[in-house]
Amino acid sequence: MGILEGKRALIVGVASNKSIAWGVARAMRREGADLAFTYQTERLRSRVENFAAECDSEIAIPCDVESDEQIQNVFNNLNEQWGHLDILIHSVAYAPRETLRGEYLDSVTREGFRVAHEISSYSFAALGKVAQPLMQGRAGAMLTLSYLGATRTMPSYNVMGLAKASLEANVRYMAEGMGPKGIRVNAISAGPIRTLAASGVKDLRNFLSYVAKTSPLRRNVTTEEVGNAAAFLCSDLASAITGEITYVDCGFNIMGIAGG
Repeated sequence: MGILEGKRALIVGVASNKSIAWGVARAMRREGADLAFTYQTERLRSRVENFAAECDSEIAIPCDVESDEQIQNVFNNLNEQWGHLDILIHSVAYAPRETLRGEYLDSVTREGFRVAHEISSYSFAALGKVAQPLMQGRAGAMLTLSYLGATRTMPSYNVMGLAKASLEANVRYMAEGMGPKGIRVNAISAGPIRTLAASGVKDLRNFLSYVAKTSPLRRNVTTEEVGNAAAFLCSDLASAITGEITYVDCGFNIMGIAGG
């Protein structure tokens, strides 16, 4: 029996079969969870429906996280079909491409700052706020995806680093507020992975090479490994873990100067 047997999970953010969210979904399904998915636009609908079918699910619901109405509709739908929810996975991040180029102050704009924070950070709180009535009293778990750029400067990561820092603070405040309701809130800070979302960051290939050479494990992390960590953190095996940012990056976050 899998560690998520009997659990019901909503996956927000699957866009391709190389995405971290898909790695999480596959791991959770393997461990016995029933899954539901959201898709952002009609263009992505058939793709996400196919992903859902691979996970033995028929639930794929439209959700643009900039719309409170669509967010509410997602959980109305889940309430009708399931009646409750155990796990919420938030894998959503975006900043305008032009803000992810060059030096931070040269590229940051008021609108770019707003968009990055609203989509990458506020959306987690917006989803959590509406999800909590379905999760209360069920030893529920909410999980989001962060990155080392929240605490360290990274070339061209720019305003996204600030948005991820906001997201990590979100985790702590949500964990404190939802703890009495029996809901845990955590984040995984994954190492760089060649995903559709990451392709917007300049020099990604060089950074992947650098991490592979300098991380303690001398390689990059995979979406499968992030998925495995997510399955654990959302399972009852992690029942006393909340408010944490767990690094799944082959140890890169601990490094100062690499040895020979």
